[in-house]
Amino acid sequence: MKTLILVRHAKSDWGYEFLNDIDRPLNEKGYRDAYTQSKWYKDNFPAPQLILSSPAIRAISTALIFARTLKYNEEKIIVRHGIYEASTNDFLNNIHLLPNDVETAMFFGHNPTITHLFNWLSNDIFIDNIPTCGIMILEFETDQWKKIQEKSALRVQHKFPK
Repeated sequence: MKTLILVRHAKSDWGYEFLNDIDRPLNEKGYRDAYTQSKWYKDNFPAPQLILSSPAIRAISTALIFARTLKYNEEKIIVRHGIYEASTNDFLNNIHLLPNDVETAMFFGHNPTITHLFNWLSNDIFIDNIPTCGIMILEFETDQWKKIQEKSALRVQHKFPK
C-alpha cells in the first residue's frame, strides 16, 4: 500500500511587486492555515516517511511548518525544481521515481498541477480547485510507486482550511 499526500502551498503574499513568483512568502493567513492544517494531519495520520517540495518560498515555508508539527527532520525535506511549474506528467514522474521502501510521501506544490493530478488519480471524486493549504490524501493498492496510474486511488480523503 502506498499513500500519497498532496498539499497545495499555503496562502502567499502578493504585496511585493519586486519579487519574482518563486520568491513570494506566505502571508499571515498562510501561516495560520499551515499550522492548523498540519495539526489536523498530525492528529489523524502518521508522519510521512518522505517530504518533497517545490523550490518556491511559499511551498518550502508550508513544508517546514508541516515538518515541525509532524516532528519530521527539516533537513530531510527534498526540494525538487521539477515540482515548480510542473505539468501533471512531470509531477507524476516525480512520484514514479520515489523509492519503493517509502510507503508514505507528502508533496508540496502548486495549482493548477496539484488539482489536475489529484483529479487524474482519484477514481471517485472530482474537485474543481484545491484551495491553498488543501490536503489531499490518496491511497493506492500497490507496492511500487511507478505503478500508480490514472484513476488508481482506492481511498481518498481531504481537508481544506476554513
